[in-house]
Amino acid sequence: MNKMTTILLAEDEPALGQIIKESLETRNFKVLLCENGEVAFEVYQKESPELLVLDVMMPKKDGFTLAKDIRTLDAAIPIIFLTAKSQTQDVVKGFSLGGNDYLKKPFSMEELIVRIHNLLHRTKLQQTSDILYLGQYSFNFTKQLLQFKDSVAVQLTHREAHLLFHLVKNRNQVLDRSLILKELWGNDDFFSARSMDVFITKLRKKLSSDKNIQIINVRGFGYKLIC
Repeated sequence: MNKMTTILLAEDEPALGQIIKESLETRNFKVLLCENGEVAFEVYQKESPELLVLDVMMPKKDGFTLAKDIRTLDAAIPIIFLTAKSQTQDVVKGFSLGGNDYLKKPFSMEELIVRIHNLLHRTKLQQTSDILYLGQYSFNFTKQLLQFKDSVAVQLTHREAHLLFHLVKNRNQVLDRSLILKELWGNDDFFSARSMDVFITKLRKKLSSDKNIQIINVRGFGYKLIC
């Protein structure tokens, strides 16, 4: 019998939280429902869940702050934000803090379940302890560390590490913009595309010490890491 996947759900609306909990439990998930961010952080430390579903607007500790705190302890656990906000800056902030996906309220339970399955599958595929090399850099995906020669390694955010992983694995080839948005962000809408552009800019800066490395735009298609 397959082991049940444990999901930590932080949602301060009791009715919505119970609906999500019961729906996920019918799909063979174990759900730890918490009513605020402080309780969720305590439960996370005690129970070691395998995926987080976090409401952004919560009392005591909001979803963004909770994700930031958890990312200092765990760089790999998948995080889905539930939010009533859809402004670009809010979406970008969520991803920059280590979020893997977001759903805007109201949403369908089927969509949430599909995204959970996709994230769990993606996380399993991306687990690796190999150190990747590009030019004069070494990249430890598991630890999210990027090091230039013998200098001090730079800590990447969760989103930066996953995006760089795909660029390196497809070096000198065009990385399809739409496909990578769906793979890493869950969709290819405007907000996700803007967020991806921000992270590409950040990666260019962090790879700038090696002049033989470039991340170029391939208009109409995507990006290419040239090394």
